[in-house]
Amino acid sequence: MCAVVQTGYGRPRDVLHEQRVAIPTLPPDRLLVAVHAAGVDRGVWHITVGEPRAARLAFGLRRPRTRPGFDFSGTIVATGSKVDGFSLGDEVFGTTRGSFGAYALVDPRKCAPKPPAQPFAAAGALAVSGLTALHAVRNHGRVRAGQRVLVVGASGGVGSFAVQIAKHFGATVTAIASAAKLEFVRSLGADVVVEYESSSIADHGRHDVIIDIGGCRRRSELRRALVPGGTIVFVGGERGERWLGVRRQIGAALCSPFSRNRYVMFVSSENATDMRVLADLVTAGEIRTAVDRVHPLANVVDALERLERGEVRGKDVIEVTGSTPGEPAAHD
Repeated sequence: MCAVVQTGYGRPRDVLHEQRVAIPTLPPDRLLVAVHAAGVDRGVWHITVGEPRAARLAFGLRRPRTRPGFDFSGTIVATGSKVDGFSLGDEVFGTTRGSFGAYALVDPRKCAPKPPAQPFAAAGALAVSGLTALHAVRNHGRVRAGQRVLVVGASGGVGSFAVQIAKHFGATVTAIASAAKLEFVRSLGADVVVEYESSSIADHGRHDVIIDIGGCRRRSELRRALVPGGTIVFVGGERGERWLGVRRQIGAALCSPFSRNRYVMFVSSENATDMRVLADLVTAGEIRTAVDRVHPLANVVDALERLERGEVRGKDVIEVTGSTPGEPAAHD
């Protein structure tokens, strides 16, 4: 099968290569999925370049132990003997490792049925960013109807979902994005859109919840835009922070017990229950995956470079060309 492999840590053009590899052998507790589409997200970029470097302790010191790609959508072509609740031919989406390839092994606890009317390209970019936004808004921001919510970095994958999910919960949403992306953010349902460089965010009133995506704003500036007793949810790491990546978030979490405000950092949980919540929201028309561009598998590097340059509105997606479903499984 064709897949993208990573030979080390570094610039995507230097370390990512498309080549033929064996189809993975199916363990009894996994699904084998023919991948149709796979989202491109910040996590893929961070693992490609190996920063923050602390992440290498989990993924591999010299190079990642798994192939690139997290998000996926596709069709089940084989089920392990211990798997219940899924059948051959089921269309699913979720998270795995190595989704930039024709086939992937999937944990059934980390996938869910694809929303019937949603194209594979949109479903393939739903899980990673959608779950992060859902957990930031619902679980940690505790957003409810009538609140004012500020989303900093609203035009990216997580931000585009955060705007829509906050609106679903009945909040009034102010969204901050670059000048070129303001109309895109407005199309997601934001009530107020603010250019990133135009002014201090505190100039636009105080908010009950701030979802800070990207890690570039000083905590003092965010605090001035917060009502007393409000909540700041930090999503993602700091740009330019090469070793740990969450220094600012850890500092805020340590201060939280001594402040009337809540400062929250979290790691999103990849679970089928919340993937079904996302699928229900898509089916009900409450949220959508904002797909910017669809790239062929051979152009993974181009997609990651667009992401690094900040050109993507919502999500870019890799369209994966699968090999014949009848190919025999072999050791990877």
